[in-house]
Amino acid sequence: MLIGGGALAAVAGSAVYLAASDMGNSSEYAKGIAPSRAPLADPAISRDLIRYATLAPNGHNTQPWMFRVRDRRIDILPDFSRRTPIVDPDDHHLFVSLGAAAENLSLASAARGRPGTPRFDPANGGSIVFISEAGQATPSALFDAIPRRQSTRAEYDGRAVSPADLNRLVEAATMPGVSLILLTDLPRIERMRDFVVAGNSAQMADPAFVRELKSWLRFNPRQALRNGDGLYSVTTGNPMLPDWLGPFAFDWLATTHSQNDAYARQIRSSSGIAVFLAEQADSAHWVAVGQACQRFALQATALGLKHAFINQPVEVARLRPELAALMGMPGRRPDIVMRFGHGAPLPYSPRRPVASVMTS
Repeated sequence: MLIGGGALAAVAGSAVYLAASDMGNSSEYAKGIAPSRAPLADPAISRDLIRYATLAPNGHNTQPWMFRVRDRRIDILPDFSRRTPIVDPDDHHLFVSLGAAAENLSLASAARGRPGTPRFDPANGGSIVFISEAGQATPSALFDAIPRRQSTRAEYDGRAVSPADLNRLVEAATMPGVSLILLTDLPRIERMRDFVVAGNSAQMADPAFVRELKSWLRFNPRQALRNGDGLYSVTTGNPMLPDWLGPFAFDWLATTHSQNDAYARQIRSSSGIAVFLAEQADSAHWVAVGQACQRFALQATALGLKHAFINQPVEVARLRPELAALMGMPGRRPDIVMRFGHGAPLPYSPRRPVASVMTS
């Protein structure tokens, strides 16, 4: 086994060396994604605002949205062709993603003198309607944070967040119909670690989940830029690999044990954990959860904090009742779990061109 493993590593290493010119590099990647993170034009047209909206977090970076422009109105439509039916069978994460995009759109439009309020429209396929009016430009720290926000899937430095900053996070995320619970005490953080490990173990034991996850992984800069979506593995500290080798390397290296160890270290290094719970389990409230957790993430970014989603306990249905009980809200469905703390930045995730997410 040792000889075979060494031979396999040697072959893989040679393949990576020979394919290096086809994978691109970090500077090429940074240059490729720079336009998506550029400052918002002033004045801004609809395409500019939509670009900022697409910088919102979303499950597996599927970017499950389309935008339709009508005069002063922008509709955010769910793109069900980009749903992830294994990890998100009821489209919960999809609608949370739409809510996060709507919050970005609202903040960006207000900063350019076109304030408005997103409104969920169940009669129009579960879309979000945003109608703006002429008004005073109102830039904000949350708006400034939009192009800098990222889900930083790495270990943090363990430093505590001050009570004043915790209050700012809670105030920013306050949204009707959504409750936010912050865990900053070690016993409950360790209990959450157990939930995450249990959820990850269940997911990694499901071949359908693994297949779906692998279909959204991008293993090198050129593959990530070419697709413009998916989970760029280098953003989690993994080495870049050729397109063909990446899925095999995932099977060899991304074991349940190794992932559980990584999640445990990451949670242990975090300053705290935020859990969002909606009053009702329906699409309208999931959109509101998306708005709330995006405002939390943007406020964290403005304060110099990093964040990452650890949603395994809400994705594995059997764990939700116990998690709700831990939060002191039995009977509610936990929606989003997010850890936060101080850490170093990683490469940003790619986004598709604005033209590809606009429809007439």
